[in-house]
Amino acid sequence: MNLAARPHDPTRRRTLRAAAALAMVASIAVLRAAEPEITSFDLVSNEEGLLLSYNINMELSRSVDEALSKAVPLFFVAEADVFRSRFYWRDQRISQAVRRWRIVFQPLTGTYRVTFDGGLSQNYATRSDAFAAISRSARWKVAEPGQLEEGNRYYVEFNYRLDTTQLPRPMQIGIGGQADWAMSVQKTQKIN
Repeated sequence: MNLAARPHDPTRRRTLRAAAALAMVASIAVLRAAEPEITSFDLVSNEEGLLLSYNINMELSRSVDEALSKAVPLFFVAEADVFRSRFYWRDQRISQAVRRWRIVFQPLTGTYRVTFDGGLSQNYATRSDAFAAISRSARWKVAEPGQLEEGNRYYVEFNYRLDTTQLPRPMQIGIGGQADWAMSVQKTQKIN
């Protein structure tokens, strides 16, 4: 059977429509990266205070990766809020800790510069090394030892996200509502 000889064949039309739909779904999957995920999350309460260790696995979407390769700085924020559970009122915030990172590609040297809170900067040869530095933390103090009292129940709300409010203003307007720029991961965990 020659399909080229019969251009108005309904079977051929259905096959072409199915192929076009499959191609659209595949292109959307390529454009959108996987959501970030927390691969490890550990809270330790000792004489130093409440310490948080975490590791985030993230993959940039195509448009975010493209912006980074054009030397647009990206800003990431990690927030940890410690709450005391109260049955008679809203839960009380005991402590709040925030860390910020700025990552930018430097085309002249071909390196990635990561700037931590407080202005400390470091260069990395590869993008994966730079993202490894900003996507994990070990023994981050999120509460002082005197803030956690015996006999009370506490929990931590953790949020790690791409901060689009720090991007250049024209980009903020252009990316409004685009899902591939909404990279964030949250976790809530009780403190033992």
